[in-house]
Amino acid sequence: MAAQIPVETVRHSLLALWEEITSHVNNFVLDEGTSLFETLADITAEEASRPVSKQSANLAAQVNHTRFYIDCLLTQSENNDWDGSWQVGPVDDAAWQELIARLRASVEQVTQFMQTFEAWDERYLGGAIALIAHTSYHLGEIRQGIGVLRS
Repeated sequence: MAAQIPVETVRHSLLALWEEITSHVNNFVLDEGTSLFETLADITAEEASRPVSKQSANLAAQVNHTRFYIDCLLTQSENNDWDGSWQVGPVDDAAWQELIARLRASVEQVTQFMQTFEAWDERYLGGAIALIAHTSYHLGEIRQGIGVLRS
């Protein structure tokens, strides 16, 4: 019989990675000050509005798409409007802050879920890993994009 991993071990590990990617560095994968919300705090609405390249979305669209994916997993939605999640044009300061606030609310829902969920089966564990990987990918896209925009 295979060894069982205690739920608390799974929860602690997932939360540590999720919190590092989104809010504050726990020294697993990121350098100090490079989590998602630390990165977004330094981006202006003007920067968020400019496409990174002719083939790339703007940073506001990266944020909206990341939030859309999180919300789809949270609600187990079959909403397939992936293209729509990328359709974000120029934003002013209020719209930029609203995109960040909506992302923060979704991230907080995931955090609360991870803190309390008990039935970590293959489906939920896989979803959590996918969520961490997807959010990490878009954090990298945003950090690379701001580097290009500021060069």
